Amino acid sequence: MSDSQDIETATTAIQTSQVAQPDSKTRRYDRQLRLWAATGQSSLESARILVCSGSATSTSVLKNLVLPGVGHFTILDAHVVTPEDAGNNFFLEGLDSVGKSRAEEAVRLLSELNDGVEGQANTANLDDILEKDPSYITSFSLVIAHNLPSSTLDRLATLLWSNTSFPPLIVIRSAGFLAEIFIQFHEHPIIDSHPETPASLRIDKPFPALLDHALKLDIENMDVIDHGNIPYVVILVRALEEWKASHNGSPPKTYEEKSEFKKGLLARKKKADEENFDEAAAQAYRVWTETTVPNEISKLFSDPGVTSLTPSSPAFFHLLKALQQFSSQPPHTLPLSSTLPDMKSDTASYVHLQKLYKARAEEEKLVFKSILKKNGAPVDDAIVDEFVKNAHGLKLLRGEKWGSLDADKNALSACLKGNTKETATHLALSALARIQAANPSVQPTEDDLRTAVLALIGGELPRSSSGEVIGESELEEAIGELARAPTADLPNTAAFLGGLVAQEAIKMITRQYVPVKGVCVVDLIGSWTGVVQP
Repeated sequence: MSDSQDIETATTAIQTSQVAQPDSKTRRYDRQLRLWAATGQSSLESARILVCSGSATSTSVLKNLVLPGVGHFTILDAHVVTPEDAGNNFFLEGLDSVGKSRAEEAVRLLSELNDGVEGQANTANLDDILEKDPSYITSFSLVIAHNLPSSTLDRLATLLWSNTSFPPLIVIRSAGFLAEIFIQFHEHPIIDSHPETPASLRIDKPFPALLDHALKLDIENMDVIDHGNIPYVVILVRALEEWKASHNGSPPKTYEEKSEFKKGLLARKKKADEENFDEAAAQAYRVWTETTVPNEISKLFSDPGVTSLTPSSPAFFHLLKALQQFSSQPPHTLPLSSTLPDMKSDTASYVHLQKLYKARAEEEKLVFKSILKKNGAPVDDAIVDEFVKNAHGLKLLRGEKWGSLDADKNALSACLKGNTKETATHLALSALARIQAANPSVQPTEDDLRTAVLALIGGELPRSSSGEVIGESELEEAIGELARAPTADLPNTAAFLGGLVAQEAIKMITRQYVPVKGVCVVDLIGSWTGVVQP
């Protein structure tokens, strides 16, 4: 045959026609890019993290930040490696590291994990820096502190709380198999919280192109194969319009009407195994559930950051104001998302539907941008695109200063009644920190810890309505573990905290997903975690 090709020619033709291969960075970070996309990776690579302490827990946290490609980290630690450090820290070279700078040794070995990450060691004393050069600390994106002395930790927390522009602080306290973490931050807006609830398909308020497409399909005369591949979105839009035509323009309202509507959908089948009509019946609730602005989003419109908007306000609040104005116009919804869920369909029908949604989403995004421009709010286009795409999952968190819970005896008592195990463990860890601050070289007894806990709570544990003391047994368990190992930085606890804290750090850096709010308590004896929050 004149048009035949040999194997080499055919293979070359296939290779040259393929899409260009991803670069080395994309291949290296492929799995995490699926979690937080290129925008999150860019934020991570721009981050500068200060870790106060070169302990086993601190290096475990850093391992899980260095591997995904954090831009820069500094370990601030004035201590030298002890035999105890060499025995529990995987990022030291055993006895060969003893006597050397703990920060320098840890940085050297952590840097071997990823040559794209910059690591530095600072052997200065944290108290001296707080006194003489606090701007050094505030120049970082995030500060992480593990088992700092109470007085030093309080000074650090106070500094970082003194200005809303200063970085968040992640506090870690651990002893033996017990630990807790707390994130101190003023305000944390999240554009992409990755909500479990998908964006609305707007089936009850179809845009013109979708409605036109659904009504023009010659469904009755379709062959069986095409009929079994109509996307359920199209089926529902058409069925709703036909229902409204015979019900004075109203969707199904009563239970009887909703049941009738579902039966009508299933009656449209040409074959018993048409899954797309089964999907339509399962998704029929979208027909009578009005698409509006979700309550948690509408609440953001009355936030002081929006109601007291100024030209210097953060971009997030300018975007919220524009979103409020957008949703005040018909059809009184959030901007349409171009993302479609999986559904029974053939490729041609699904792609056509996807193009309709994408075109409409682009139109609405332009409307949103025009509102933003009219308001005189210059916001980067990439941020606007991300905001509009994820408008259904916006979050705005406001945090508290480290130590605010322990300063409120009534709040502690209330937490002990509501979250007994978690609060008992937190109280025991706080009591340990107070004792160590007063007598750093003395190992506390169980009696010492009990006395310190009662001082924190206000003299005595709360009682239930029946007179039973609340939290007594839970407190005894926690006190027993802390008296046994008040200073132990165990490798397995460090490894667990390394993953947990790094996860929360990435949430804060990328402003994606929702970080833990309150004191997150870890008990690896009982294998549970919980949150203490007033």
